[in-house]
Amino acid sequence: MSISVERGATAIVGAAESELGQVAAGYGPIDLMAQGVVRALDDCGLGLRDVDGIFCATTQARLAGLALAEYLGLPEAYIDSTSTGGSSFLGHVLKAQYAIASGACEVAVVAYGSTQRSLGRKNTSASERNPYESPFRPFLPPTAYALAAARHMYQFGTTREQLAQVAVAARRWALLNPKAWEKTPLTVEEVLSSRMVSYPLTVRDCCLVTDGGGALVLTSAARARNLKKPPVHVLGAAHVTTHLSISNMPDLTVTGARRSGELAYARAGIGPRDVDVVELYDAFTINTVLFLEDLGFCAKGEGGEFVAGGAIAPGGSLPVNTNGGGLSYCHPGMYGIFLLVEAVRQLRGECGARQAQDADIALVHGNGGVLSSQSTIVLGTAGTV
Repeated sequence: MSISVERGATAIVGAAESELGQVAAGYGPIDLMAQGVVRALDDCGLGLRDVDGIFCATTQARLAGLALAEYLGLPEAYIDSTSTGGSSFLGHVLKAQYAIASGACEVAVVAYGSTQRSLGRKNTSASERNPYESPFRPFLPPTAYALAAARHMYQFGTTREQLAQVAVAARRWALLNPKAWEKTPLTVEEVLSSRMVSYPLTVRDCCLVTDGGGALVLTSAARARNLKKPPVHVLGAAHVTTHLSISNMPDLTVTGARRSGELAYARAGIGPRDVDVVELYDAFTINTVLFLEDLGFCAKGEGGEFVAGGAIAPGGSLPVNTNGGGLSYCHPGMYGIFLLVEAVRQLRGECGARQAQDADIALVHGNGGVLSSQSTIVLGTAGTV
């Protein structure tokens, strides 16, 4: 895009979840989007009358933007319903920056909703058939991520025990989060002995299947100064797509996060060592390992050793997925919105027992498809602008 967005010129001023877990009968994805929007607006002291931009996506509503605009009674709102899977909402933040900078809108909401648990995965997922892989009858998406995990194990000596440490760390964070779905401790042995889904991934290496939704409110930094809560500024953002089908992924051990991270860091004017808290799309345990490597928190091939040392668990050197992540907090199909909600709360200091110490800069990374679409956003408090 030719529109230039100044570092920190856009701010997230509201963040909220809708109902999570398994919602009451009759709730649909647009209901959950709207619920999240109203709560996020209340979070920042604005109302529906202030909103003139809508960014949303869901696999359960083909015309999600039109449906949400109708539901909220905003017929003149600027709409963007671009879907890149779970990374969609980070992409929406990137696009909302441009929309606000260009004057297309002043107050934008980013929203998601899904009733994946209530309806069942087969009724809520987009078609996964493709001519390259479907004849081999893979169980997607777990088979695709298992392929990446197996390659990482072969190439770098990563072990199943190390992958299990990702799930254990996520559960330890979830136990500090009252809204998390999982409420019982988890051990490495329990991860390894649980039902195998697609080798080397057991069911505890895989994300939850829940209902839920959430929303953000964005506006200009100038307007954000006069709102209810401290603004969280967008310091840098980038998006990279490498493939759609896992069989076309250039390298099973290197994701587009390497490039999206480089671009986001450059635009934010920081590096990995400046980051205080990290929120990564952990649909599967291998994701966390790959993204930690590709985003520069450890060297390629050393992610297994890094997570096994307790670095990402509560009390570790790098707080990662502090709400419990998709593995233990919630995962209604397209998880990216929840990464952003948690990052905003961490930078505001609102997370209670799971609060990262002295958090001023957060890195948020979303993943869509089967390691296909990668979005990285660097967020910061007012003091970092």
